[in-house]
Amino acid sequence: MGKEKRYEAKQGLVIRKDIEMPQGKVGAQLAHASCGALLSLVKFKERKNRNTWTIADNKEGAVSAWLEGRFAKIVCFVRSEEEIIELYEKAKAAGLPCALIKDAGFTVFKGVPTITAVGIGPGFIEDVDKITKHLRLL
Repeated sequence: MGKEKRYEAKQGLVIRKDIEMPQGKVGAQLAHASCGALLSLVKFKERKNRNTWTIADNKEGAVSAWLEGRFAKIVCFVRSEEEIIELYEKAKAAGLPCALIKDAGFTVFKGVPTITAVGIGPGFIEDVDKITKHLRLL
């Protein structure tokens, strides 16, 4: 990729298609994945009169590029719990912000906590693509 592409960032959101979920549940789980990955970067600092928080960025500024840019996202799917856990582990190993979403099971999964989605990034496009490029879009 050209040097100019290094400044474009995106987030990859992945949902499991091997489990039955209504469309609203899919949307909620993907939203959890997006927010969860970003919130994994939040750092809290306790102060006397007021607590503060900041969002950590990597040294190259991928998170800032995403927050100041278009909030680009891709939505893909996998067909097993094993696949989604593997993606999460690869994203963690690559140093990308990520969140593995486990639904509590109160509404759709009959009381069984169930891994449903993963959020990867924000990160530079080529870094997120190393983890997600082989997946099919939802």
